[in-house]
Amino acid sequence: MDFRRWRTRLGLFLAVVGPGFITANVDNDAGGIYTYSLAGAQFGYSLLWTMIPITVALIVVQEMASRMGAVTGKGLSDLIREEFGFRVTFFLMLALVATNCGNVVANFAGVASSLELFGWSRYIVVPLAAVVVWLLIVQGTYRSVEKIFLAASAFYVCYIIAGLLAHPDWKAAAVATFSRPTTAGIRNYGYIVMVIGLVGTTIAPWMQFYLQASVVEKGITPRQYRASRWDVILGCFFTDIVAWFIIVACAATLYAKGQPDIKDAADAAEALRPLAGNWAYLLFAGGLFNASLFAASILPIPTSYAVCEGLGFESGLDKKFHEAPAFYWLYTLLIVAGAGVLLVPRFPLVHIIVVSQVVNGIVLPFVLVFMLLLANDRELMCAHINARRYNAVAWLTVVVMIALTPAMIITQLRNG
Repeated sequence: MDFRRWRTRLGLFLAVVGPGFITANVDNDAGGIYTYSLAGAQFGYSLLWTMIPITVALIVVQEMASRMGAVTGKGLSDLIREEFGFRVTFFLMLALVATNCGNVVANFAGVASSLELFGWSRYIVVPLAAVVVWLLIVQGTYRSVEKIFLAASAFYVCYIIAGLLAHPDWKAAAVATFSRPTTAGIRNYGYIVMVIGLVGTTIAPWMQFYLQASVVEKGITPRQYRASRWDVILGCFFTDIVAWFIIVACAATLYAKGQPDIKDAADAAEALRPLAGNWAYLLFAGGLFNASLFAASILPIPTSYAVCEGLGFESGLDKKFHEAPAFYWLYTLLIVAGAGVLLVPRFPLVHIIVVSQVVNGIVLPFVLVFMLLLANDRELMCAHINARRYNAVAWLTVVVMIALTPAMIITQLRNG
C-alpha cells in the first residue's frame, strides 16, 4: 500500500514538474554565473553565507507566483490589470521590456564568449544561436519546449563537477556557509556591493511572470498544486546549490592564487584552466554556453507573456503563430534585437546591460508588492491566501529587497 501511494505521488510530481525547476535554473544565466564567479574570485568562501537567506527568499517569491497561477488560472499581468488597472500594467510592461532587452543581449554575449574560447567567431555563432532559439520556440509546443528546457537544466551539474575538480577546502566552505558575516566584511564597501549583486541576480521580475504563466499553460490546478509546490522548492534548492559550487570553484582557484580580476564568465573559465585542469575549464565553458543559450531562449518568453496578458492579446507556446501573432512577433523582435546588438562593432554593450539592471532593480519591489497584495486577496485566492507566518517571511523579503534596491541602483550607476 505504501509503495503504491509513493508511486502515485511520484507520478503526480513528474506530471507537474517543469515550471518551477526551469524558472529557477534560468536565473543562473551569463550574468548570474559571472556574479557568482566574481564573488568567489574576490572574496573566497566568505560570501557563502548569503546562499541560505537568498534561497529562502527565492522559494518564498516563487511559491507565491506558482500558487496564484494554480488557483486563479491567470498570469500575473492578467491579475495586475484586473485588480490595479490598465495604466499601472502598461508602465510595468514597458519597464519589463526595457530590462529584458538588456538581459537577452547579455545572454547572447555569453553564448558568443563561451564559444570564442574554442575559436568560434561571434559573427557565426550568434546568428546561428538566434535561429535555433527562434525555431525552438516558434515551431515547438509547450510540452516539447518544456522537455528541452528540463534537459538544459540538468546540464547545470557541470558546475557542481567543476567545483569538485577544483579541490576546495570543504571544511572552510562549510563553516563559511553556516557562519554569520564578519564585521570586517560588512565594513568593506566592495563586500557589501557584492552582497547586493548576489541578491539582485537571484530574484528578477521576469521570473514571476514566466513561472505563473507556465503554471497556467501547463494546466496545473489547486488539486495538483501540492506536487507543483515541490517543483518550485526543489528548483530553488538546485539552482542555489549550483551557485554555491560556482563560488567554491572560483574561491579554491582564482582567490587562492591571487587572481581576483575577471571580466566575464568566460574569463573565469579560461582562468580556471591552469589552476583546476582542462576538465574543469571545459565543464565551466560548456556550462556557460548551455546557460546562456537556455536563458536567451527563455527570457523573451515572460516579456511576451506579460505584455500580451496585460494588453489582452492571445499568448502561449501551444498556440500557432497566426493564433497569437503579437506574442510571437514580440518574441521575434527581442531575439533579433538581442542577437543583432552583438554584431555591431563598438556597441556600448556594458551600458545597455547596466541600464537593464537598474530598471530591474526599480521594477522588482513593485512586482513583489503587487504579488503580496494579490496573494492576500481572499476573494481572489479563497482558502489559498498566504498563512500568517508565511506572510511575515514574504513581507520581510519585500522590505529587504526594497532596502537593497537604492543601494543596487547607486552602485550600478557608479560602476557604469
